[in-house]
Amino acid sequence: MTLRAGQLTALSAALAAVLPMSEPADAALHTFFRRHPKLGQRDRAFVAEKVFATLRHLRSLTAKAAASDARKLAIAAVMRGGLSLRELDGAISADERAWATAFKARKPSLSPAEAAELPDWLWERLGVAMPATEREALAGSWLASAPLDLRINPLAIKRDAARAALAASGIAAEPTPYSPLGLRIAGRPALQHHPLYTSGAIEVQDEGSQLLGFLVAPRRGDMVADFCAGAGGKTLLLGALMRSQGRLYAFDVSAHRLARLKPRLARSGLSNVHPTLIEHERDPHIKRLAGKIDRVLVDAPCSGLGTLRRNPDLKWRQTPASISELALKQAKILAAAATLVKRGGRLVYATCSVLPEENEAIVEGFLAQHEDFRSGDAAAEMARADIALDTGQRLRLLPHRHGCDGFFAAVMQRA
Repeated sequence: MTLRAGQLTALSAALAAVLPMSEPADAALHTFFRRHPKLGQRDRAFVAEKVFATLRHLRSLTAKAAASDARKLAIAAVMRGGLSLRELDGAISADERAWATAFKARKPSLSPAEAAELPDWLWERLGVAMPATEREALAGSWLASAPLDLRINPLAIKRDAARAALAASGIAAEPTPYSPLGLRIAGRPALQHHPLYTSGAIEVQDEGSQLLGFLVAPRRGDMVADFCAGAGGKTLLLGALMRSQGRLYAFDVSAHRLARLKPRLARSGLSNVHPTLIEHERDPHIKRLAGKIDRVLVDAPCSGLGTLRRNPDLKWRQTPASISELALKQAKILAAAATLVKRGGRLVYATCSVLPEENEAIVEGFLAQHEDFRSGDAAAEMARADIALDTGQRLRLLPHRHGCDGFFAAVMQRA
């Protein structure tokens, strides 16, 4: 393709809006597009693709460009994407062409962290957490964009029927390798107006997130709590696994996140879900239910580093200090959620992080302080659900191994 001047100008402006990293990249892009309503759909797609490609390869691009300003990074990004100098001619000045020529020839010496497109601190922590070959494979997997995973609503449709209906509308979907409710789509087809989506027969949900529901394994008449429900993806799955029976509390401290659950809940047809806004983890709603809940899921606020294929800005926005702050919050939330669990009940702690500080360390610290809880076996729970996945006593999912986002989960049982 030949790059138009307007496309490069739009990409430069979008990068200028995103690169301060003061908010999530998708939110910054949403605001940018709202402020530039004249951008066409194709130009928006071009800008979004190149912004996320830049975020994935920011270290090497910055090193090779020997610059961090948005205009030069925009030129560097489109050249890295395969455009030749001739295809750039109509979009850049003579001075920029000279710079681009030098950029093309430059071959900087990169440190291992720069070559892996990771900040130094994260590269080092991954090296402590896993073997070198695993670290390299994980870092490499984060440089690709993630596929689109869907989850069927088993109360509304069978997976084969959903797959056939998608195929009839020109969307090819394959069954996910582990989740019996999942379908995987290459690319980014528009689904928000698809009949399957508007009817609540399908939801967008990463396969790893789907698997958490099978660890919770709620039964039809149970009382269940999704302690950090957010926009409710896992809540809807738990409700479906309960066949819309029993009682399912969706707790969250954010009214905005719970508001996003309401239309999804309406589409789902579930009648057993009770969205509940709480002020903090020791809210009176929590105290009233102490010791009464059969199953509690704690999908704790975390760094999100397991989702870097989807959210590459997180590797630049998180810091060692933020990880420490999150670990303190995670420990408090898990301890508070545990008060809900009845005798013989189940507690599942999960994150979409790959760092031991947010995962194993939190669980081990909790078990050391709560002698009435013992470790369960995630592999055994997967086997009970006829899911052929064994990562040991705790669930550990990695994109290069399992094809889904990075997740950690631990099952615990109250004596």
